[in-house]
This record gives sequence, C-alpha cells and structure tokens, in this order.
Amino acid sequence: MASILIAGCGSIGCQLGQQLAQEHTVYGLRRTTEYVPDNLHAIEADLNHKIEQLPDEIDYAFFMPTAGKYKDSAYYNAYVLNLKNLLNGLQDKNIKRLFFISSTSVFSQNDGEVVNEESPTDPHSFSTKRILEGEELALSSSTPTTIIRLGGIYGPGRTHLIDLVREGKAHCMEDVWSNRIHSDDCVGVLAHLLNLDVSGAKLENIYLGVDCEPSLSCEVYSWLAEQLSVPEIEHMEPTENSRLMRSNKKISNARLLESGYEFKFPNYRLGYTDLIENETFE
Repeated sequence: MASILIAGCGSIGCQLGQQLAQEHTVYGLRRTTEYVPDNLHAIEADLNHKIEQLPDEIDYAFFMPTAGKYKDSAYYNAYVLNLKNLLNGLQDKNIKRLFFISSTSVFSQNDGEVVNEESPTDPHSFSTKRILEGEELALSSSTPTTIIRLGGIYGPGRTHLIDLVREGKAHCMEDVWSNRIHSDDCVGVLAHLLNLDVSGAKLENIYLGVDCEPSLSCEVYSWLAEQLSVPEIEHMEPTENSRLMRSNKKISNARLLESGYEFKFPNYRLGYTDLIENETFE
C-alpha cells in the first residue's frame, strides 16, 4: 500500500483518487474540499501559497493543475508557482515519483504530421510557454518525474462537442486531424503508470495520453451528427491563415501501448457511443 497525494483534485483527480483508494491511502488537495470523495483524505490548501500541512509520509504525488482563466498570470500560477510550492512542500518527503499532468497543446505541428514524445515542442502562446516552463521545472527537480501530456479530453460532464453538434452550432475544416481521450482512460492511464512504478518497472520521462485513432475532425463531427439524428455538419475549406493557426497533427500513443496499457475506449466511436447512451443532456 502506498501513500498518494493528488494535488489539484478536480474531476479527473477525484475519479483517479476513488480508484486508487481501493488499494492505497489517497490524499486529495484542493482549495475547497467539499467535493473531495469521502474515501479520500481531504487537504484544504491553496498552492498559490506555501504548503505546510502535508502528511508526514507521501510515496507518490500527482500534480494536476488547472488555470481556470485564459490569461498569462493564471497559467503561471497554475503550472509554475503552484508546482514550486508543491515541490517545496514535498522536499523532505522523499517521494518516489511525481506525475505531472500536462497537455498535448505544447505541440504546434499543423500539417498533419505524426507526433510522438520525441517531437519538438513550441512555446507558441503564453499558455504553452507556462506549461513547458512547469514541465522543465519538474524534470529538473531532485524528484523523479513523469510527464503525461493529455489531449482532447471528453466524457461525462465534458460534452462540449456533442452539445455543439446537437445545437447546430458546429462546423469543421476539411483535412484537419484531431486527437482525443475519454476521461475514463485518462484515469486508467494515470493508474497504470503508477502501478508500473510501484511494481519497479522503469518509466519514461514523458508519455502522450490520447486514444489509438487520430481522426479527421469532419469525420468525427459527421459521425456524431448521424448518431444524434441531426442535420449534417457544415464543412469548410480552411484558408492558409487558418491552417497556420490551427493544430493539425496525428499524435502517437505507441509508447503508452508498449508499456502495457489497454484502452477502455480505443477510438472516438466507442467512447462517444458510451457517452451518448449514458449521459443525460439538458
């Protein structure tokens, strides 16, 4: 049994914590603890400030930042300042590994390229600059660190694309590749990597968390429209400027698959079918 801290215990963190609490002692840290599940030990703390009330023994920590607002100061606080305060709070805990939950937005490839963990990143915006700054801070610390870059999360409570299609507000650009992962697999991936480390397996520094099937955006939109029995989505020819501004890449999860992870929802059709059948929409 390990002692695990989830710092930034939001929806994914709470789901992860509930799963891990079946075998481990789990602490959920967030500003307000009313939503922390009962089977987790709640820690009410603000990572914008020095953290002093952490448990004496912590074996593993998950750092799961959320900026809240799309502004530079919010991203700096979430990905850099909060991490600094967490690392300072953990410095005498001798933790075995920090898992930093990052984003595939740090890649700016826009010509349909295949992207993996070795592909170049690009601080093309203030948000990606701060995310990469946080990654580097974690990797250069004395704490063994694994970065998991998640992309295109959907699932219960994350139905934005379905809502756009249902409401007739969606349109897509031709020949643009997209990537996604169901929230259940987000949790599955994080638990899998933790279990590998607990078992003594050697972890890589970086993993990409997306499902097994990069898909053309228009294909996904059209399929959703058919499943929801709504009119066909408007397809648009991208301009040269929009191509340069829009992400367009095929992200490979080969390293994750090689580690032994098996996806619950390996493609968008399986994931969205489950979501449509089980989600209550307003």
